[in-house]
Amino acid sequence: MRHGRRNGRLGLVQEHRRALLRNLARHLITRQQIVTTHARAKEASRFVDQLVTIAKEKTLHARRHLIQKLGSGSEAFARRLIDSIAPKFSDRNGGYTRVLHYKNRPGDGASLSLLAFSIPVVEVEEKKPKKKKEPKPVVKEVKEKKHKEEAEKPKHPARIEEEAKKEEAKKETPKKGGFLSSLRRFLKGEDDKK
Repeated sequence: MRHGRRNGRLGLVQEHRRALLRNLARHLITRQQIVTTHARAKEASRFVDQLVTIAKEKTLHARRHLIQKLGSGSEAFARRLIDSIAPKFSDRNGGYTRVLHYKNRPGDGASLSLLAFSIPVVEVEEKKPKKKKEPKPVVKEVKEKKHKEEAEKPKHPARIEEEAKKEEAKKETPKKGGFLSSLRRFLKGEDDKK
C-alpha cells in the first residue's frame, strides 16, 4: 500500500527527479533566481526550503547533510548556504523562496515561473590584492655584462670576415626538396635540370 506517499508534481523516476531538483537548487544558490516551469519551480521551492532549514543549524552535521542532499562535489554550495544565505533567514521559520508567474513559453505554451529567494541575497566578494612580481635583476645584469664584454673586446679582422661569411651562408642556404624549393630556384633563375 502507498497510503500517504506523495508522488509529487513532476512524474519522474526517482533518480531523475533527484537530479533535476539538485540542479535547480544549485542554480538557485549561485544565481539567486531562476526561470523554469511552474511545476518544477514548486518542487524546487520545497527542496530549497528544506536545505535552508538544515543550513540554519550551522553545524558539521548540517554541512554534511547538505552535501548529501545536493550530491557529491557540492561542498562550495553547502558553504555558501551556511555562510551567506542562511543568516539572512535567521528570524524566519519558513517561506525562504517564492514562486512568481513569469509568462507562458511561446513554443509549447508551458507556464513559466520565476523561483527566487524571498529576501534578496547579495554577496559582495572581497577582492584580494594582486601580488606584484618583481623582475629578476640578476638575469638582466648577466646579459648586460655579456653584451658589454663583447662590445669591449677588440675584434680581429679575420674574425669579422668569418662572421660575415657565416651570416651569408645562413641567408643563402638552399632549401632541400619540396615544391617550394623548386619554385624558389625557378624564380631565382637557378633552375638546374638534373
